[in-house]
Amino acid sequence: MKNTSEEIKDHDEVYVVANLAVETLVEGWYAWSHLISPATAALNIKNRHLKIIDSYIQNPRIHAAAVKTPKMLGGPFIDYDGKRVDEIQELRDSTIKNCAVQLELCDAIAELNEMLANEATGYSMEPLYEKVPESLKGMVELIYDLNNNPSFRFFEPLLYASKFYDESIQSVNLFCIEDDDSRSFVLSTPRLPDPKVLNFKIPLRSTVIDELFKAERTPRAYGELKALFNITEEQEAVFKTFFTKEAPKKYEPYNGDGVLTRYFGHASILAETKNTSVLVDPVISYGYESDISRYTYSDLPEEIDYVLITHNHQDHILFETLLRIRHKVKKIIVPKSNGGGLQDPNIKLMLEKIGFDNIIEIGELETLHFQDCTITGIPFLGEHSDLDVRSKLCHMVNFVDNYKMLFVADSCNIEPKLYTRIQEMYGDVDVLFAGMECEGAPLSWLYGPLLPNTMDRNKDQTRRLSGSDYDECKSLIDIFSPKHVFIYAMGMEPWLKYISSIKYTDESFPIIESNRILEHCKTIGVDAERLYGEKTLEYKIGGKLEAVHAE
Repeated sequence: MKNTSEEIKDHDEVYVVANLAVETLVEGWYAWSHLISPATAALNIKNRHLKIIDSYIQNPRIHAAAVKTPKMLGGPFIDYDGKRVDEIQELRDSTIKNCAVQLELCDAIAELNEMLANEATGYSMEPLYEKVPESLKGMVELIYDLNNNPSFRFFEPLLYASKFYDESIQSVNLFCIEDDDSRSFVLSTPRLPDPKVLNFKIPLRSTVIDELFKAERTPRAYGELKALFNITEEQEAVFKTFFTKEAPKKYEPYNGDGVLTRYFGHASILAETKNTSVLVDPVISYGYESDISRYTYSDLPEEIDYVLITHNHQDHILFETLLRIRHKVKKIIVPKSNGGGLQDPNIKLMLEKIGFDNIIEIGELETLHFQDCTITGIPFLGEHSDLDVRSKLCHMVNFVDNYKMLFVADSCNIEPKLYTRIQEMYGDVDVLFAGMECEGAPLSWLYGPLLPNTMDRNKDQTRRLSGSDYDECKSLIDIFSPKHVFIYAMGMEPWLKYISSIKYTDESFPIIESNRILEHCKTIGVDAERLYGEKTLEYKIGGKLEAVHAE
């Protein structure tokens, strides 16, 4: 789509360009799910952001060297080439000031953990409530597990209703993405001012975001969009680059009698019948010139009936995708959480707070019935480092003609007997999508800021954020007898580096293990492929699954 920004006038009808990104921020850092829930946000601000900032201020050269080392990708290193130290210092100062209530919450959680460790010795918790930090009183329940280990859980809606949820530290960046390599890893590098980026101090729930991206397909007067964002004279030159007068290619909905399935990269799958569209774990690429063929936002339907979320990691629930498509999503289906556990924030609450009002929670082995499909929540094993995280589900989608697709995502099948029992209840599947990123990061990489004590490194290294290896994936194939196997959720696509930090070689363990699966499937006569870039498949009623050439 051609940009004609120099020609755009206030009265002109314009469309959003295909490569416009909306980057969600909390106090200058890329917003992911643990930066929305108040407790996890507080702990990440103190135990991740400030620690990385302090390290950079102390020795920026170490960070500059580390980000150039492939083995260090995804580590706690700021990617500004050792420069802009003064701005990082300013960010530290503003964080201390603007996030004072979050730091207060962090200290209160630490105090509560210490009190329970010292005083909850198996006797009644009742006398300990008066020792709960004042700012947390009425917002936590003190508990023991059946082995008399003390803990607590939040009444999470009350946390959101308190001063600890502060939308004033939320904002969005709008900018155009030109290639796959321009963005630093988001969990380690804060977003500093950039002349090509416009930052708007608006909450993530703001409807102006929806009004903006409705103009992707429905033209809007440029002057109206400019007014929505209160664009200043200094901002307008950049703001104009976000629009074009050229209409996008019209989306052609699927009108066949079967199921059309398209792979958008990583774990993002769009399955359509002529009546229903289902989008799983949307992480969508932008439209710009590239040597790698891919589907982009322009390849999504005008309306998406159901968005399915498998779990609460940043490469499966990506806000910049969700906010860009929020206006077109009819229902978003998420797994239930465990009810107040610090490590397992409630996805439904979080999405409601950032502007979704159409959320359905689904539990394990619950089935939702729709016009021409059912969606069943299948238990999800492992990948969460043995923490008690329950907001995770595989999804079994059963379409017309009893055509079943199972999206296993990062479940690593550490107990095959579970899926044997599932198969006995629901039968075989036609298509299995299995995640094989089987060399994941250790527990501390993602959950470290939530831990009250530093974990022993040897233990930490054994508790990984990993998908299935060869044996675990082979077991899934043996159990469900799929006709087609697709290896996905590998983080291979280059446009995902800013959220996955993954770069494989032929010697990488996930590549070796997934190659073994492909060979195994060939041996047993099962169609199999490791997905990359894009893929289109059509299942015709009473027929078989066939590859479709992408236009």
